[in-house]
This record gives sequence, C-alpha cells and structure tokens, in this order.
Amino acid sequence: MAPFSILTKSSTFIKTLNPNSFRTISTFKYLCQEPQIAEPLVPSSSPTPLPPNPSSGSPLYQQDNWRTANPKSNLGFLGHSLPALSTLQAPSAEIQAYSQTLDGTQLMNVFADLMTSQKWSDMIQLFEFWIMSLDSNGKPNKPDVNLYNHYLNANLMAKASPGELLDLVAKMEDYKVLPNTASFNIVLKAMYHAGEAKAADKLLQRMLQTGKESMPDEKSYELVTEMLFGVNQIDDAFKYIDMTLSSGNVVSMKVFNECVDRCLKLRRLDTLTSIIGRCKKMDQNKALCPKWHMCNNILDFALQEDNNKLAFYGLEFLARWIVHDEAARPPIYLSVDEGLIMSTLGTAGRTFDKTLIDAAWAILRKSLRGKRASAETYLGKISAYSSLGNLQRAFATLHEFESAYGGVSNTEVAENLFSPFTSLSPLVMACSKNGFETLDSVYFQLENLSHAEQPYKSVAALNCIILGCANIWDLDRAYQTFESISSSFGLTPDIHSYNALMCAFGKLKKTPEASKVFEHLTGLGVKPNATSYVMLVNAHLINRDTKAAVSVVDEMVNAGHIPSKQLLKDIRRRCVREFDNESDDQVEAFARKFGIRMGPESRQNMLFNLSYSSNYA
Repeated sequence: MAPFSILTKSSTFIKTLNPNSFRTISTFKYLCQEPQIAEPLVPSSSPTPLPPNPSSGSPLYQQDNWRTANPKSNLGFLGHSLPALSTLQAPSAEIQAYSQTLDGTQLMNVFADLMTSQKWSDMIQLFEFWIMSLDSNGKPNKPDVNLYNHYLNANLMAKASPGELLDLVAKMEDYKVLPNTASFNIVLKAMYHAGEAKAADKLLQRMLQTGKESMPDEKSYELVTEMLFGVNQIDDAFKYIDMTLSSGNVVSMKVFNECVDRCLKLRRLDTLTSIIGRCKKMDQNKALCPKWHMCNNILDFALQEDNNKLAFYGLEFLARWIVHDEAARPPIYLSVDEGLIMSTLGTAGRTFDKTLIDAAWAILRKSLRGKRASAETYLGKISAYSSLGNLQRAFATLHEFESAYGGVSNTEVAENLFSPFTSLSPLVMACSKNGFETLDSVYFQLENLSHAEQPYKSVAALNCIILGCANIWDLDRAYQTFESISSSFGLTPDIHSYNALMCAFGKLKKTPEASKVFEHLTGLGVKPNATSYVMLVNAHLINRDTKAAVSVVDEMVNAGHIPSKQLLKDIRRRCVREFDNESDDQVEAFARKFGIRMGPESRQNMLFNLSYSSNYA
C-alpha cells in the first residue's frame, strides 16, 4: 500500500499549490491497477462486422471521402458539402479543398452555376487551384480548350487587360492545349473594350496565319471591323468586310449599317454597290436591310451620281420596309417621297434601265395607296421610256396620263400638259429618231388600237407624230397625219395639231401656208397660244422677213402673251444680219417693256464676222 499513499500525498500537494490547475481524471480517489486474468475468447457464429469503407460514401460519415470520384453532393462548393463562400473566413482554402474533388466535367458544371451567379473571381480561383491538383489517377489535371476558354472568359468579365489575356492564351501551350477561334475572340473582346484597334488587327492577322482551329469567324471580323471604323481606318475595315463575305460568314447588322453610312459620307458609291450586291447573293446575308432613313439616303446619293444599280438597291430596301411595317400590328404605312421617284425615273432614262423604271413606279403606287400620281411623275415615266426607245410602253403611259388628267378644267394647264413642244418633247424625239420608219410604225399601231375592242384614240399621240414628221422635214406625212385626225380617228384637231402643222410648213420656208394655217385656226374660233405665234415668227425668220416677224410679236403682245428671251434674241440676230436697225430697235423696246435682259452676242458676232478664205496663213 506504500505506492498508493505516495500518489495520494503528491496529489494533495499539487492541489494545495494550484487547486484550479488540474482536474482529477476520475471521481474515485483510488484506481485499481492490479492485473486481471482475461477470460478465454469464445468464437461466435456471427462476429460483429467492420465499419464500412469511408470511400463507399456511407451516410455514417459526415462528408465524402477525398477518393470519391463522383460525390452525390457535387453541386460545387455552393452545395451542402461546403458552406457558401460569403460565409467562409478563408475562401481560398475551401476552394482549394473543393477543387481536389472535381474532374473536368464536374468543373464545367460548377462553372455553369458560377456564371449564372456571375462569380468570376471564384471561377478564376477554382480553375487555378484545380489545374495544380491531381486527378484520381494521381496525375495533374489537364484542361481542354473549352474549359480553358471559360477561364479566359471569367478573366475578361473580371476586367482583365488584353495583355493579361494574351499571356493566359500563351500559357495554353504549357498544358498542350491549342487555342481556338473562341479563345482569340475573348481577347478581341477585351481589345474592343480597350479600343486597341491596331493590336486587334495584328491579332486577326495571326489568326489567319495560325490554322483551321483558329480561323476568324463572323464575330472576329465584326469586332475588328467595328474598331477600325471607330478609328477611321476605312480601307482596312472594307478589306475585312470583303474577307467576311469571301469566307461565307454573316455580316452583322451593326457593321452593315456602319458600312453604308461611311460609304455615303465618303461618296464611295461603287464600293457600297459591290458590298450590297455580294450580300444579296448570299443566303445568310441577303436579309440585311439598313434603317429607313438610311435607305432614303442611299437612293438620294445614288440619284445624284446617276448610279442606277445602287438606286435599285435603295428602292428594294424601301419596299422591304413598306411591306414589313404594313404587316405589323397595328400597321404602319410608310411612303416614299414622290420627288425621289421622279428623280429615279430621270436616272433610269439617262442610264437606259427599264428595271429601275418599273421598280420606281411600283414603289410609287405602293406609297400613294390608290391616289393619283402627279402629272410630272407621269411625264417623267414617258420621258424615261422614250429614252429607252420603248415607244409601246411610252404611249401606254401617255394613255394612263390622259385618263388621269384628260378632264382638267383649266384649259391652259391642260394645253401645257399635253404639248408636243414641251412636256411630250422626249416622245416626239423618240418617234422621229429613225425617220419615217418609226413614225409610220407608231401611226399604224395607233390606227389598229382605234379599232380594237377597247379603242384608244388620242389627239396628243397623233400630234407627236405630226411634229415628228416636221422634225424630219417630211411635210407630206405631217399633213396626212393632220387630216387623219378627223377622217380616220374621228377626233378634232386641237391647238397643238395646228402648231405642229405650222412648224412643218415653216421649216420648208412655206411661210404663206403657215400663215394660212394660223388664219384658219383663228377663223374656227380656236384661240392661238404663245407657241402658235412663235411658230409663225420662226416661219418669217426663215424667210428673213424681220418686219413681219416683229409685227407678229406685236400681235402676240396685244393678245396678252409675253415673248420669251430666246424669241427676241432670234429676231435681233436676224435683224443684225439683215441690217434692219428699225426692227432691231423695236425688239429692244419689247425687251425693255418686259424687263428682259438681252445681253451681248459677242460670241455669235465673232462667228458671223469671220472672214472665210481659201488662203492659209
């Protein structure tokens, strides 16, 4: 018992020194330490089993074993296995521990959750810890290009600079991963936000030289083209648009609108025409259409340069907008300015483009929605078809014009609308272009139409033929056509018919006959117009009868008409050549009366005073 007494005394001694420093292990003062003989083991028929393997994922264990390849709670460290990062005091350590439990597929799933919550810094840390961890085989984790692109995108969203992203792309070689197009596009996005157009241009060139895996796509071209437009490197931007189309990629609407705007501002209409034409030939780009106001600008600029092809594209874009907005709910009714259509018809006539005429007229009818077009538009269409030599369509348009404006109550306005000397002059020139052959063809067609089931008879059309015969100095055809107005067509000649006949007589110096025609029409009660007096004055001037010409001008003034400046200059020129100073003074008096500035005729006098000789200097 001596050892037990020693232990008891030592324990009491320690307590007296510091009673709160130690606590007894047991509530009993004395522990029995004498050895006991063990009972012999009796084998049992059902021995107690061992606890389950920790790697089996048994619910007895609170967390999964580190060897578990696919834990059930692998929703990321946002799931039940780890608390949320916002509640952790040391998130890096927790992320590092969690990264060791994931393979590539599971990491992609975790990235999906993190991207949804926009936790870019967590994605970056998780990837960097994962790349330094070992997989289930004890080998370092190796990412694929898609996984690495998610890492690059997380850095982009975390406001990484383009230089930092380029360094990360360069590190892909350390993991034997080749960057693809998506990898470089992430870098291009960073350059786009930083405004580094020159660096983006060089990177795109590198992509073109690298190979198929990193060939630029439409997003690559779009980013670089927008940057180049932003720094006014227009030629380089157009070069990449051309490469986009050549490679069969889609041109974005933003780039297309910017291209249209820059081409119009720089007046590079041929370039714009080429780009639009190439887009229309591609299924993936033929639906591109600029904004409404830009379509009007395209048409306006094309008409200024008489670019018929670009004008047609502009009309096509406008037609798309009209159809698109009419199909909207509620519908929106867009209309094209009629002045633009008139200018388009003029361009079509000068460029001999029948397709442009038809397109312009279709757009106009769609815009008017049943209303009547203006007289000037009809005359523009007649002039365009006349320039093309399409007399059948020209006379058909004349028929529509007469149906729309034939019943105008204002006689003077109606006379000017259907005058072969002014408004219908292009049609007259087209009829007399090939001489009597064309004139006879038109006349016989009009004669056949007059006997059709729905007869068409037009004095204005026949007046064009009469004046056309006068232009080719064919008095007989002119007179026969004049007589056929009443005999064959059953119509009554109007003032333009008589004026055209007077013109035919006057050109052949048959002034008495022209005077008789003038007297005949006044005898019938037809009031002569200004053109009637002009034709009679011209007939007298051809015969060098200046006094008679001045007397006709006097009658013209008394009838309430004002002589034109050109008419007075023609009379004055003839007076100078005939040395008729008295008539010249009367012409000057007319000019002062009506405030017409005649101006000098020094250039004409130089030609008149030339001394022609067969001797050379």
